[in-house]
Amino acid sequence: MEHGNILLTHAMLYLAAAVVAAMAAHRLGLASVAGYLVAGVVIGPFGLALVGQEKDVHAFAELGVVFLLFVIGLELEPRRLWSMRNQLAGLGLAQVAGCGAAIALVALLLGADWRLAVVAGTALSLSSTALALQPLTERGALGSRGGQATFAVLLFQDIAAIPMLALLPLLSVSGGRSTFSWLDLAISAIAVVATLTVGHFLARPVFRHIARTRLREVFTAFALFLVLGVALTFQRFGLSMALGAFLAGMLLAESEYRHEIEAAVEPFKGLLLGLFFISVGMSMDFGVLMQHPLLIAGIIVGMLALKGAVLWFIAGKVGLPPDERALFILLLAQGGEFAFVIVGVATGNNVIAGDRGSALTLAVALSMLATPFLLLLYDRVLVPRMNVAGPPTTSRPADAPQRGKVILVGLGRMGQVVSRLLAASGYPPTVLDDDPDHVEQSRQFGFRVFYGDATRVDLLHAAGADEAALLVITLDRAEDITRLAGIVRKHFPNLRIVSRAHDMRHMFALRDLGVEVIERETWLGALKLGETALAMACGEPERAGRMARAFATHDLEVQAKLYEVHLKDPDAQVAVSNELRDRIARQLREDAAE
Repeated sequence: MEHGNILLTHAMLYLAAAVVAAMAAHRLGLASVAGYLVAGVVIGPFGLALVGQEKDVHAFAELGVVFLLFVIGLELEPRRLWSMRNQLAGLGLAQVAGCGAAIALVALLLGADWRLAVVAGTALSLSSTALALQPLTERGALGSRGGQATFAVLLFQDIAAIPMLALLPLLSVSGGRSTFSWLDLAISAIAVVATLTVGHFLARPVFRHIARTRLREVFTAFALFLVLGVALTFQRFGLSMALGAFLAGMLLAESEYRHEIEAAVEPFKGLLLGLFFISVGMSMDFGVLMQHPLLIAGIIVGMLALKGAVLWFIAGKVGLPPDERALFILLLAQGGEFAFVIVGVATGNNVIAGDRGSALTLAVALSMLATPFLLLLYDRVLVPRMNVAGPPTTSRPADAPQRGKVILVGLGRMGQVVSRLLAASGYPPTVLDDDPDHVEQSRQFGFRVFYGDATRVDLLHAAGADEAALLVITLDRAEDITRLAGIVRKHFPNLRIVSRAHDMRHMFALRDLGVEVIERETWLGALKLGETALAMACGEPERAGRMARAFATHDLEVQAKLYEVHLKDPDAQVAVSNELRDRIARQLREDAAE
């Protein structure tokens, strides 16, 4: 029990440090990653020494990187990668290859071993996705040319980290000799192929059967089992756990359960990733800084200078506007979280010595710590004095509508028509539906539909509700429509809503929630059916059409009057409705007499 109490005490310290660090970083306007790193330093052996065995928590915290790679794999659909192929092949490849080669070459010229030069080049060429995307999003600059270029580079880095992690163990040495083995390489390749094959034929059918049970906890349990199972299998064959998780995510990127899986894994990814950065802060060896301060400072300055020069050259070649180049370079010049993983794999496989790995890790961590403060310097000093474009002002013209900015919930009879119309017009929606059988059938007919309960805020986040321009609600049950509209109004106030309504009373409830456009599901069909019946009854199609149009105009007046009464005096609705009904009856009889 004493050992258990120690584990609980350590868990409490880690969670408390994570909460305090995130809140403090947010209060100071910094990225949460910086807060986690500082928290790790404070509670680690070079701070208050509240926790001694940082290696234990670091081993557990590596699962955060595993889940991060899994979610990145989920987001990298083949079609999306293909649409960005030019930027990825141009910007991304040029940045990684250029920075990596420059750093490795300088390391060789300074007398470093070639393996250390390769590790330093690959690790230091990468940037922090978490630290770079948050400032771009906050500034509203993600849609600018510089923002798109930054995103393309970061995306390529995420992809490039996978082969880097896979190839590092091949550089391993033991007793001064390389441990490279063609047999190990063949076994690794077989493990990759087997994972992809088994996963393709097993994972989706299992998710489908679990979805039919509607037991969310079982769905979450299998998602976690899949990630950890694939990761541990790859580790068993001498490969990176992160590589296995990435491939598992890629495997499910086209699955109809993609958003539901992402929503299930996201909380664990965020918590474990925060724990990972805390463990990195704890393991920062400031003894190395005290012994070799010039070496650490040289690594940091050299990394920033070399990467900055390469990025400036790339920005000029692709024609980035001069006022966007400074932020482009600043966001990509620092080290990144994957450097910790690459250096960890390199030291764990005896590719480089442990003290060299500690120096590289410390330099990367310090560069990440410095980035938020450099951004403050950029905003408060460089932008005013150098006339560099800061956050967009209100004079910026409105962006043109972009494809993929529509979310449609419910692919029933109405939803299919709306989805087909939007897709045919060049605005294919992201469709969510909570019936697994319906989802499977709809995908066979070419609908791009995903399984999930859209009333869950985490699923809406995963589907892109933060950035979407429009939400179309075509669910069957009135109470589900009202509930979803209320959730969206609360958590996504800027998201415009178009919804079906069962009847006028339901329409009023949605209007109370602020839904902009509402269509009663049977109104148009019933009006057309009534017009046809009237034409057959009176034998005058033209007269029937005229009376139907008059009735439609009258209905708009009824809606306005009854909604006004609904707000002021609901008990008077019956009397007002009868009065309006008698009025239209008299009007139509007079029209018929004329």
